[in-house]
Amino acid sequence: NTVEGGLRAIQRVREMNLSLIVIPGMEISTSDGHLIVLGIREDIQPELALSETIMIARQKGAVVIAPHPFKKNSIGYAAKDADAIETFNSRCLFGENEKAKELALSLMKPEVGGSDSHLLATIGLGFTEIDCHRIESSVLESIRKGKTKSGGQIIPPNIMMVHAVRGLARRMRRRARELHSKIFHIEA
Repeated sequence: NTVEGGLRAIQRVREMNLSLIVIPGMEISTSDGHLIVLGIREDIQPELALSETIMIARQKGAVVIAPHPFKKNSIGYAAKDADAIETFNSRCLFGENEKAKELALSLMKPEVGGSDSHLLATIGLGFTEIDCHRIESSVLESIRKGKTKSGGQIIPPNIMMVHAVRGLARRMRRRARELHSKIFHIEA
């Protein structure tokens, strides 16, 4: 929920004189589900309504993407209000990608893909091919115009299991802390 990592990456790429394009942005948790906002340099407050978040992002000149619109806690058909729809996500295993692609085609929205990577081993499994010049403004404009193609491969089952176990352990720790706080009347 911050742009900090992207801004640090831009600085690092400059320092190392690499020929990479870093597009700063953030995945924002709105009150209605997740959004990806690209091309911003300031955080947008999380947990606002979807429509308000989109309005703020557009005022900042950002590209708004509906990531994994049919996964749990995602925006579903409200993806119609985004500039583009993620039609390939390497962590979508149960037909969500196909449903997202159908939605993008029916709405004539640009398609993007992503790894939704939470582990080093899964970086790059999902991707977006973009027909553009090698500068940020061209990348963003090409996404808006639909000069994109999504693709990739689904996360391998063994890596998905590692991720699932880590997520379960994290939720169990959080629940244990909540229960402990309730039992001993401690503010969480």
